Amino acid sequence: MLFSALLLGSAAGALAAPRSVAVTSLAAVAAADKPAAFFLAGDSTTAVQAANGGGWGNGFLETTLQNGATGKNYGHNGATTVSFREGGDWDTVLQEVKDAVAEYTPYVTIQFGHNDQKSDKGISIDEYTANLEQFVEDVRDAGGKPILVTPLSRRQYSSSNSSITENLAAQRAATLAAAASTSALSIDLNRASTDYLNAIGADNAYTYNLDSDDRTHLNAAGSVVFGNMVSWLMDQIEGAEGEALKQWTVPGEAYVSAFEEGVYIAE
Repeated sequence: MLFSALLLGSAAGALAAPRSVAVTSLAAVAAADKPAAFFLAGDSTTAVQAANGGGWGNGFLETTLQNGATGKNYGHNGATTVSFREGGDWDTVLQEVKDAVAEYTPYVTIQFGHNDQKSDKGISIDEYTANLEQFVEDVRDAGGKPILVTPLSRRQYSSSNSSITENLAAQRAATLAAAASTSALSIDLNRASTDYLNAIGADNAYTYNLDSDDRTHLNAAGSVVFGNMVSWLMDQIEGAEGEALKQWTVPGEAYVSAFEEGVYIAE
């Protein structure tokens, strides 16, 4: 069973003392009794570092999980909201959720857009939005909690004003629209990463590149930085669901300060 592999990532979570959790419903109390299992669905900007790919996923799993939380990264190169389902990856994620639910509270992060926007994929914004909405429904039907994530910003700067070229704006808006229409949890990684990259400037931002000229994918240091950014954004989710998340993923204090102050930080 694939879920057995998750146990390998749990040891780091035992190091931190539990944080108090304010809950407002019996359902939230029940969920808080079980540690979180995070299953990451997405493209190469979520995936483990490899040739021509690498994102925030492993940095999130390896440095922010606490108190017995665990997870597994299912992001991979070239994935779209269509291919991730057609290739069988989505069924695998849903099976992981079903296998985990007895002992864990399963969360599924869903971050696409980088490949969906390519003209040769033939995926319209309306289809992209509908695909995200269906992902949300599928996760809930499997017993998990979906978290829609707007796509990580590319580190592409405008030559005229040295600010990030916001070439994923349509996908960001569609992701937020899908979250609103389904009442799903969401985090705006695109906005947060764009703001941070604008603050630190191109020279610092390029130190996160997987390769010197790769302004999309992250090296190991970049994975840790933006993995902590994902945790930081989850920490800001309001309500009982947000409070429950806080004990399972905790961003490093130095990273939080860097994001809030717009100061460059390396892993």
